[in-house]
Amino acid sequence: MIDPVSGEHVNDLPRGGPLAARLPLLSPGSLGAEQQAVYDALTGGPRAAGGDPADSRAKARALGFMDGEGRLLGPFNAMLYSPAVGMPLQDLGAALRFRTAFTKREREIATLVVAACLRSDYEWYAHERLGRRAGLREDELDALREGRAPMLADARERLVHEAARQLVAERDLADAVYAEAVATLGRPALVELVTLVGYYTALATQLRVFRVGVPDGEPAPSWPGPDAADGAAHGE
Repeated sequence: MIDPVSGEHVNDLPRGGPLAARLPLLSPGSLGAEQQAVYDALTGGPRAAGGDPADSRAKARALGFMDGEGRLLGPFNAMLYSPAVGMPLQDLGAALRFRTAFTKREREIATLVVAACLRSDYEWYAHERLGRRAGLREDELDALREGRAPMLADARERLVHEAARQLVAERDLADAVYAEAVATLGRPALVELVTLVGYYTALATQLRVFRVGVPDGEPAPSWPGPDAADGAAHGE
């Protein structure tokens, strides 16, 4: 879609790393008290759990959400700009990653479905790494990135994949998938799955609006062309 005022193609997914972002990266030394509390929760919590602050920072850099100067990357920099929203948002993210009924593989399958459907470069970059740690194979990651159903042996994983795909594409679940999800996952886990998809959809929207790409020096994911995406969406 072209903006009628500026002529900008607003639906063209922007490329580039943090230097192209609309929100400047905030340095740790410039943070106010409330921003510092969000920063500490992100870098010292379960996302980067370590023995001491130095270990936590090293893990945060290894996972790709902190640069060499200690500035937060991805969606986390935006959370610092509004601590009133950023603190509960990061807490929700931590709950979805560490306190749900899903296995690590199930959680990353659902998250990668969101990232691929919305073509969110940073979200894919971060969760592809987490997916590998959770045991996702390269052929499974390739299928998810290309919008295809991976060959999953586990029935729960297949259901999580299909439910996440429908939630992103349709903003709803078909009756048959809903009934199967209730029977297989249970209502509490289904609530968690719907919330997880909504959370990562919101983060992907922030990443797009604020023009946040993968960290400098990292390759952006290779998305399939429009024809391939259309074919995958129709099961071709």
